[in-house]
Amino acid sequence: MREFEAFVAGAGGRLLWTATLITGEVADDNPRARRLLASALARTYASWDRVQKGDPYDHARGHLATRFAHSAWRHHTTHPDSPLARLTPQERLILVLRHHEGIAEEQIAALLGLSPERARAICHRATTNLLHPPRGPAPMVRGAKAVPS
Repeated sequence: MREFEAFVAGAGGRLLWTATLITGEVADDNPRARRLLASALARTYASWDRVQKGDPYDHARGHLATRFAHSAWRHHTTHPDSPLARLTPQERLILVLRHHEGIAEEQIAALLGLSPERARAICHRATTNLLHPPRGPAPMVRGAKAVPS
């Protein structure tokens, strides 16, 4: 039990930030990310005897990614202030795993059931969309009102 508590104390913050990035939320308003983290930590704890012999961080991160991938198509909303708001859920997930977590494209592809070429293409498209956003007005935010000039 102490080992798991130490793991959560050491890795919980980074896992929460990873979950926040992939859900497209912001740090102070991230309920989906917190639910993803709670689920990942619960699964990691349930398998702790087996997981602690390997890489518990990798196990928890893998659960975050697969759980998000399975639920993302039902929840396509992002926080408008998120730097990754313009990306699709799949683009966000792959971009965060590749560039924030440093996972190889081949590993991402295997984790998500994609070909390495497909994972590479999605990562490239996401990077391009961030570096060179489409021209024109930003996407409309529901509930936003125009300010008279």
